[in-house]
Amino acid sequence: MRATILLTAAALVLASCTGMSDRQQRAFTGTAAGTAGGALIGAIAGNTALGAAIGAGAGLAGGLIVDRVQRDKEAAYRAGYVDAMGD
Repeated sequence: MRATILLTAAALVLASCTGMSDRQQRAFTGTAAGTAGGALIGAIAGNTALGAAIGAGAGLAGGLIVDRVQRDKEAAYRAGYVDAMGD
């Protein structure tokens, strides 16, 4: 029963990513991973909810940083392509 619930929850989480922009997907993924990691560390330390909240914030920030780096890389690639085609 528990495995069925976990599989259903995982499927819903994955399905919720459809239709999102790249930025939204990266922020969501970072937040989800941060929440899970924070909850795990918080459970070990004795306060699961606080760990999950801190992890969610850190994960969101990490996801947005990754998004910014990806967008900068894509912009640099496009600029280099345009420069190469202009010569």
